[in-house]
Amino acid sequence: MGSKAGIIDFVVDGISRAHRGGPVCDLFAGACSLSGAIGNQVDVISNDIQSYSQTIAHIYLHAASGALSGIDLALFLKEAKKLVGEAIRDLPSGLDYPSHTSLEEFNKIEDRNRQLIDHHFDSEYHLFLRCYSGTWWSAQQCAWIDALRAVADDWLARDRIGNGDHAILLSCVMHAMAYTGQGTGHYAQYRDAKTVSSMKDINIYRQKSVATYFERKLRSIIEWNTQNVLPRTHEITVLDYSDCLKKLDGGTVYADPPYAFVHYSRFYHAIETFVLYDYPDLQIQRGEVVKGRYRDERHQSPFSIRSLVGGAFTTMFEGVRGSGANLVLSYSNAALLDLDTMIELAHLALGAAYDIEIFRRDHRHMTMGRKADRNRDVEETLLLAMQR
Repeated sequence: MGSKAGIIDFVVDGISRAHRGGPVCDLFAGACSLSGAIGNQVDVISNDIQSYSQTIAHIYLHAASGALSGIDLALFLKEAKKLVGEAIRDLPSGLDYPSHTSLEEFNKIEDRNRQLIDHHFDSEYHLFLRCYSGTWWSAQQCAWIDALRAVADDWLARDRIGNGDHAILLSCVMHAMAYTGQGTGHYAQYRDAKTVSSMKDINIYRQKSVATYFERKLRSIIEWNTQNVLPRTHEITVLDYSDCLKKLDGGTVYADPPYAFVHYSRFYHAIETFVLYDYPDLQIQRGEVVKGRYRDERHQSPFSIRSLVGGAFTTMFEGVRGSGANLVLSYSNAALLDLDTMIELAHLALGAAYDIEIFRRDHRHMTMGRKADRNRDVEETLLLAMQR
């Protein structure tokens, strides 16, 4: 949601116009598509306040070590499979999904999976098994998610891999989570089996193998990484945008703030929880855990709050000026703040020391599952602010 992958050439062209040396700071990196596009050409500072972004950035900015490129994947999966077997053995019966069943029986299985949130677990790695069984994934799939995380952590602790390699492994698990999850491309809400048709579609995902998707992605990422990631002086940070700008000294800032009126953390909470693996408290409403199983504490972006968005832009513009950097700002006409107001704020904050130029392009924006407008036509604008 909100990815710039579809217009990356437009973005890179804007950065090329503004860049006059130094690193490129991707201030709201998200899924790190910019790092994938320019990481082998220029030093990148990939920043986001969400930890999952830091993990994904390593795919594009960290050269896989010999330990990862030569990983004994069969052994890795064998260790994970052993943990899965141990976890499943201690669970109640009736959690497996047959390939063919009635709607009534399917929903009974769903309910039994979801009831694991009240189950007592003795193993150290059971976060997804307890919190997410019967939601986007089955108990079996959740056991694999937990097990792959456990083995990755163990290999890191035993120095069989380094921190960057560990992040790549976690990114491949997140890929497997995305392709086996039964949602609509994000984690705001999982689907309920209300009809035979929806049950059949959900069950397609219930039958998918987390291990298979993980293995396939890891092999392709290792091949891509070894061919495309060059040794450069990159930096990957998890900071609020204002704190990141305070550390910056020159270069070019690319800013793609989360403009949507809904908070992006709602759509990505599951992978954020996977990366942090911190057993968070889940959000409660009316005495019940909310359906989305959201983290109780999720980041709330000021760019997504109408009363705060103007001040957030001003803070960003002032931070850019204070860092001595040039700026490339992505803006879409779906934002909470109109373009003329944003340009006025830029002029006020940046002052006479900066020239401001505007470039426009139309594209299709993925809204992630809203039935009425799953793909929406938007006008994408780049604001370039360059020191005179």
